[in-house]
Amino acid sequence: MSEAVEGREALALLEHARDVVGPELRASVETLPGPLRRVAMYHFGWEHADGSPADGATGKAVRPALVLAAARAFGGDPGRAVRAAVAVELVHNFTLLHDDVIDDDTTRRHRPTAWTVFGVPDAIIAGDALFALALRVLAEDRHPASGPAIERLTACVVELCAGQQADCAFEERAPHDVSLDECLTMAIAKTGALLGCSCALGALYAGATPERTSALDAFGREAGLAFQLIDDLIGIWGDPGRTGKPAGADLAARKKSLPVVAALGSGTPAGEELAALYGAPMSPADILRAAEAVERAGGRDWAQHQAAERMGVAVQELSRAVPDLAAAGDLLALAEFVTRRTR
Repeated sequence: MSEAVEGREALALLEHARDVVGPELRASVETLPGPLRRVAMYHFGWEHADGSPADGATGKAVRPALVLAAARAFGGDPGRAVRAAVAVELVHNFTLLHDDVIDDDTTRRHRPTAWTVFGVPDAIIAGDALFALALRVLAEDRHPASGPAIERLTACVVELCAGQQADCAFEERAPHDVSLDECLTMAIAKTGALLGCSCALGALYAGATPERTSALDAFGREAGLAFQLIDDLIGIWGDPGRTGKPAGADLAARKKSLPVVAALGSGTPAGEELAALYGAPMSPADILRAAEAVERAGGRDWAQHQAAERMGVAVQELSRAVPDLAAAGDLLALAEFVTRRTR
């Protein structure tokens, strides 16, 4: 099957997930108290800052689509897993609200981030409310898998927080003081954990065995790491017109992303040049030099190669979880799509 066909399949799955999960997601958010609801509705793109209706982008819905696809892969009814899909999307957006504050990001989805509009306290508290709402959505679900789903989701959030803390701690350390292994571990926790959890929740709601559920979690984690590697590349070389963020935003923040850490540890003159640039705030010209240094030091090629390798491992885990890969076609299409994206 061609990449174009796979891409169309994945886009159709994402659109279906938005259609199915979107109304339940919005209904859940609308139960929040007024001030919190206003921040959340703005963040999701459903309202403008003044509370008037908006028709903005609400995100790709990758994680909800994985929940539904995992349920289908095990012969379950995806309709019964919609609450689980809502829960993972709420958790994802809880992390986005917090990440934007932590990273000092001023733009998301082509408009100002919530904290720049409503202030840091309201953005953080709204994020906390989305996490609590995710747990309530599962707690109120009468499906027998809701209890195990809450256990997995809460464990996942603890891991997410550990990954975020590590990411922040890296910024305080000298350029050469962060190892690639540390960075990979952080990325799995920060990004792979929730993608893995999304797959596992779909498996739980379809009645999959613990062994197959764990294998599908591993599939999501490996695909999530590939996703993060590509995301890090986009954070350096992405088109602002498509990403909604300034060019080189990660470099400007001197983030120790995976391509950067690989370049810093390359032992090359370009790696040393990058370390020197990372030692002080960078001008726009310095940001361009840093991007060139990452590439010359091999960071870009390493990240692209590593993403492909991780996807290979992901497919192996998927075959353990669902031996009939035809039944797992939707999961594979989604994973391939998000790791081949360029924006």
